[in-house]
Order: sequence, then structure tokens, then C-alpha cells
Amino acid sequence: MNTPVHTDAPDVIRSAYAQLAVTDLRAARWFWVDMLGFHLQYEDSTSLYLRGTDELTHHSLVLRKGELAALDHIAYRVRTPEDVDKAEKFFTQLRCPVRRLKQGEGAQGVGDAVRVIDPLGFPVEFFHEIEHAERLIQRYDIRRGAEIARLDHFNICTPDIPAAYAHYKSLGFGCSETIEGDEHELYAAWMYRKQTVHDVAFTGGAGPRLHHLGVATHESHQILRCADIFGSLRKEHHIERGPGRHGVSNAFYLYLRDPDGHRVEIYTSDYYTGDPDHETYRWNVHDDRRRDFWGNAVIESWYKEATPVLGLDGRPLSVSDALVDESAVQVGADGLG
Repeated sequence: MNTPVHTDAPDVIRSAYAQLAVTDLRAARWFWVDMLGFHLQYEDSTSLYLRGTDELTHHSLVLRKGELAALDHIAYRVRTPEDVDKAEKFFTQLRCPVRRLKQGEGAQGVGDAVRVIDPLGFPVEFFHEIEHAERLIQRYDIRRGAEIARLDHFNICTPDIPAAYAHYKSLGFGCSETIEGDEHELYAAWMYRKQTVHDVAFTGGAGPRLHHLGVATHESHQILRCADIFGSLRKEHHIERGPGRHGVSNAFYLYLRDPDGHRVEIYTSDYYTGDPDHETYRWNVHDDRRRDFWGNAVIESWYKEATPVLGLDGRPLSVSDALVDESAVQVGADGLG
């Protein structure tokens, strides 16, 4: 897995925002703002722009009205305006569909950007400039729900994990952890640019599809409080899996589904990966602690269900079946083999 980094690749800083198509903006606002605790930065008749309390940029999540619930695109921030040009050239040379967006043509508050369908089939945007926003870090008076602090990562379903690993390695991403078979075949990988466990992770499965958005809160009790609020309002059916402790990443987690079925992970307590000699930690697919450190079962919907993605023309992209299927491996509490 010693894939070379392309010197002409854009310098990605971090996962920056995602845009989801939702069918009911009012229901989406209830879930993401009232229940999870995102801050509503801007809204109009067709969209909501949200951010966490730690985020000083205009948004980390855009919800726009659409006929089909889907992923519109994920977005990475790059280090300089020149890196936007690099992204355009990099993906053009890969013969990927590429669209250049001037300020005002894309998301509110975002400057010039390049949006592509990457080699994995995902709609991905690269941008540098974005409007700054009011500092909310100590606005404890407006916090609610899980008190979401920031977007942490994207988790994507892709049928070819080695290809996903190679592509992101060529963009300069490091790899914190993997799930591997006895012959070191890849079932999943966690890759990063910021100095945490991941900005993007790959779940083996039919794709391209979005498995989930990972959003960070500061403490585990905020996750537990969020679950209690859903239960007290008799909305517990939005909770899909957890609370629990991951083996991979060590994070405390809770998975929920929004009114359209989009999956979100509330996530806390991972670790630092910024040392230049940071080593990849490799989990065996037969270790039942890899997905839940306490050995709790991973339910079938978590492996099988995910959000469709849209092409640059706004139409759903076709899906290919997985080359390997982690859920087919008989592993301890999973019981899905």
C-alpha cells in the first residue's frame, strides 16, 4: 500500500462541509438544529446552512430541498487559492468530470471552487475561500441537543477499498487504521489530513453511496443526553445504533437517521495522528471489537443501507456491487455471516 503522493495534487487541509438533498426542510431543521444542536447560520426558501459551535467558517452542512434524499457533494478545504487551480488540473488529467464554480455559483459564502466526480464516483468539491462567522465557542446559552462542535469526517461506501485507499493516498492523506483479512486484503480504511483519526473513511459496499456524516461533540455525556432527548420525545426510532465505543478510532459513538434516512454519527474521544511517523493500526476482520469495542452487534441496516449520490447534473449516479463484504464475515456478535 505504498501509493505515491502526486506532487501536483491540491494541498487538502480537512473535510470542510457536506451538502445533502432533503425532501422536507422543516423536518430536517427539527432533526439537525433542534435535536442535534447545529447552529443555523443562514436559511432561505430552499436551503439551510448549519455549523457547529467550534466552527468559525460559514457552514459545515448544507441542507437543500430536493425531490430525492441524496448526497449532493462533499467538500474539502485546500490551503491556498492556487490549490483550487491544482485540483482542476489534477482531476482533469485523471479524465474525471470537472466543473469550475465562481463565487456565487456554489454554496453561500464559498469562493471559487472546483467540483468533480472523483475516480471513486463521488461528487467532491475543493475550495479555499469561505466567509468567516461569529465565534460561538463560549455561547453556552444557545447550546442544545448533542451540542455539535464541528464536522469531523465523511464515511463513504465504495465497492473497491484498495482503489479508494490509493486515490486518497495520492492526495496526500495518511492512514490511521484499517480492517484487514488474514491475507491483508482491505475491508475498510480510515484516512486523514487534519491531525485526527480521519477526514474520510471507506466502508466496503455497493457504491458510490454516502454511509454517514461524522460530527464531533466534546464529551460522551452530550451523546447520552441526545439519546435521552430522542427517547423522551418518543422519537427513539431515529436511533439506529449505539451508544457504544468503537474499536477503530476508540471513539464513543451514536448513529442516528434523519427524517429522510441520512445517517449521522455523533462522535467523540478519538486521538492525535500528527506525528510524521504515525503508524497505521491494523484490525483483523475476525476481531469482533473492531466495530464495537465491547463486542456489541452491528445491525444489518448499518452495513446495507446508505444514501445515494448525485452527479454534477443533479441525477442519481449508478451503483456498483462490492468486491468484498465485511458483513458476510462471521464475526462474534455481528452474526451476519
